[in-house]
Amino acid sequence: TSSGSDPFTVTATVIKECQVTAGAASNINLGAVPSTATNVAGNNNISVSCTNTTPYYIGLSPNSTASTTGAGTMSGTISGNTDKVPYQLYSNAGLSTAWGNTATSTSVGNGVAGTGTGSAQLIPVYGKAPSANYTPDSYSDTVSVNVNY
Repeated sequence: TSSGSDPFTVTATVIKECQVTAGAASNINLGAVPSTATNVAGNNNISVSCTNTTPYYIGLSPNSTASTTGAGTMSGTISGNTDKVPYQLYSNAGLSTAWGNTATSTSVGNGVAGTGTGSAQLIPVYGKAPSANYTPDSYSDTVSVNVNY
């Protein structure tokens, strides 16, 4: 009897990938407030999962204005109400750093930077409306979350 050997190689390529989870669980509710309220603020989290060691940059864009500075306007639900409630998105609890949408795959811009761990990471988002002196109604706007990597 005789035998022989011929080795082979097992290979895999891990690619960079990021997934964002926002939706209803991430909504920022500024609450029911009187028309005299000012600087009404709230916060919530978005979840980002990126491949381990993958750098990422998150931008936020209010759909009402497509603003790159994170400034948007909420519209009411009552027919004929033309009021628009302005708000600003922030990346810090002190509401001093506006969170916009100039991030790219290589630069944080006015967004938020992170590094993937392979697991979901909760990223806090803060919002503030400077005034509530508008027609009584329920106001809202949708924000697009852009993860660049």
